[in-house]
Amino acid sequence: MAIESVGVVGCGLMGAGIAQVCAARGHKTLVREVSRELLDKGLGRIRAFLAEGVRRGKVPQADMDRTLANLSGTTSVADLASCDLVVEAIVENLEEKRKLFAELDRACKPATILASNTSSISITAIASATKREGQCIGLHFMNPVPLMKLVEIVRPELTSPGTYAAARAFAEGLGKTVVTAKDTPGFIVNLLLVPYLCEAVRAVEHGVATAEDIDAAMELGCNVPMGPLKLLDFVGLDTTLYIIDVMFGEFHDPRYAAPPLLRRMVAAGRLGKKSGRGFYEYPK
Repeated sequence: MAIESVGVVGCGLMGAGIAQVCAARGHKTLVREVSRELLDKGLGRIRAFLAEGVRRGKVPQADMDRTLANLSGTTSVADLASCDLVVEAIVENLEEKRKLFAELDRACKPATILASNTSSISITAIASATKREGQCIGLHFMNPVPLMKLVEIVRPELTSPGTYAAARAFAEGLGKTVVTAKDTPGFIVNLLLVPYLCEAVRAVEHGVATAEDIDAAMELGCNVPMGPLKLLDFVGLDTTLYIIDVMFGEFHDPRYAAPPLLRRMVAAGRLGKKSGRGFYEYPK
């Protein structure tokens, strides 16, 4: 099945990025948020991102206009009924995702593929809330979506070959490089990334070095574009803690145990860039 029209549920950082790249590649893209306020904020984020690209000479004005023409918003799940593909990009919580998938299953046409952008939660567990498990799949985009080339496709055993083929062709049509993972906790990226982030937090906690020196060491010594503590601030410490807890609950491996410092920082509201303070300060 060729995917032409796309729905995106959630217009936060990830949802807005996914909607933007879909619209930029010519897909009629409908974004759903729970309120008009959040929808306007998310669509405004897309416009600002594109406008900055135009200002810097990296995005032609015609491309910006074409992308925005392909993009629209709604606060109703029912409006996604005719989409060929719906990508869920809401809060990283199993029960919330299951509720949404059940609602999408009832609202969408029989042929619609339902995809989750989850970074750690079992697609099988999410899809079990529907009557179309063969048409459910994971499409894990990397943040920031317009700039990062990778998409992890998460393929549960019940996902049909046709669904996988359509999802892969769609992701590649967005200009992304695709890797495929089984439906196991963390998939590929977070399976390897989470222990690394935990060790970086433990290094700060045990006084091995400052956050600045740890990040500089990894950026300059290992040629990573962003050190682990900057990355934690960018992703969100609360989001990362949730992923860590999900993976520890599955593996019971100390490598995936949340460092006490990380848990304390989340409890104190130091969530990273989005709250203005994490391992670093982010003045408004």
